[in-house]
Amino acid sequence: MNTTLSTHFFNEAKRYIPGGVNSPVRAFKSVGGNPLFIKSGKGSKIYDADGNEFIDYVGSWGPHIFGHNPDFIKKALAEALENGTSFGAPTETEVRMAKLIVDLVPSVEMVRMVNSGTEATMSAVRVARGFTKKDKIIKFEGCYHGHADYFLIKAGSGALTLGVPDSPGVTKANAADTLIAEYNNIDSVKNLIRENKKEIAAVIIEPVAGNVGVIRANDNFIKELREICSEEKIILIFDEVMTGFRVAAGGAQEILGIKPDLSTFGKIIGGGLPVGAFGGKKEIMEMIAPRGPVYQAGTLSGNPLAMSAGYAALKYIKDHPEIYQTLEEKSKYLENGIKENLKKVNKAFSLNRVGSMMCLFFTEKKVADYKSAVSSDTNLFGKYFHSMLTKGIYLAPSQYEAIFVSTAHSIDDLDKTIKVNYDSLVKLTK
Repeated sequence: MNTTLSTHFFNEAKRYIPGGVNSPVRAFKSVGGNPLFIKSGKGSKIYDADGNEFIDYVGSWGPHIFGHNPDFIKKALAEALENGTSFGAPTETEVRMAKLIVDLVPSVEMVRMVNSGTEATMSAVRVARGFTKKDKIIKFEGCYHGHADYFLIKAGSGALTLGVPDSPGVTKANAADTLIAEYNNIDSVKNLIRENKKEIAAVIIEPVAGNVGVIRANDNFIKELREICSEEKIILIFDEVMTGFRVAAGGAQEILGIKPDLSTFGKIIGGGLPVGAFGGKKEIMEMIAPRGPVYQAGTLSGNPLAMSAGYAALKYIKDHPEIYQTLEEKSKYLENGIKENLKKVNKAFSLNRVGSMMCLFFTEKKVADYKSAVSSDTNLFGKYFHSMLTKGIYLAPSQYEAIFVSTAHSIDDLDKTIKVNYDSLVKLTK
């Protein structure tokens, strides 16, 4: 595989950009080698600067539920572009977008647009603190909620991949207000609440953790968590930046049958453009300025390009609910193929899937939390990653990220992926 241009661009990038990338998760640090520089994408495929073609399972880290560059989103962007790129003032599309989110997600009564997932989660925590007049929050080991200071403690995603879950620059005061519970362990939550009686403003959780691989919240655990938060007057926040509109039209909360007090969104609601949102109960959301005293702002929030692309994506989801059955069938097909390959090579590696998200963990432990996830053999994953890459399969360069299946992936794509997966497993397990 020729990577001459990608290597050249990366060497040039390192002169001007820290580490040569604008987000650590793009780096190949944990798997070795240099990142590929992507030139274009269409459907299930991406093409790098050297012209190499790959079947893509990153999908811009989740939002490309319809594959790359779908015509109906391109059309929406072209129409919006004719009117202008940004105004810093209200537009009708923002209202239509908000109404659509409220319509699709039963727990959301009001919504505020922001520019990223990090903005969404940090804003949700702020309004929860303002509403409850309490300071502390509970998060879970391995869950990643963006790079706000109080989230970078036992975090997932790039922080976990690069081995720096507790980032320098996070103050002791911030860390003191963030309490860490164990995912899928309700007793760890109860203990924290008991030890910090009437001090906890919010519990924030990825209902399907997607930044420590893919781990689903157990039914009993999430049900008890909802009950405890209600009893203790603690705001329950679902971080659905990754899972919102990805695993179901109503997000992971639809699958789990649980209504949080606040939810955060990103990824898909921008139709591939940078955007985020948070929403929930009206009485909580009305605490936000200018209606209430909790300040939150974004000069270009509700950007017309992002709103137009996002509205096109969500409208398509609303009008074509059958896409989730298509995604389920394709994802199940891929899952079954990989499981069959694991049997053939006599390996019991853990494979987790929720909807169109899945992760192959290089551990034979059942992965249900942070501790079992980090038992994975990351060196073996690195070899697997490069074996897949050289044969035309583009995966996230981290053991702790998800595979995303899109409606654009064909059976031929999935069959090739299953074959390359088998060849790679044979090579690694000889």
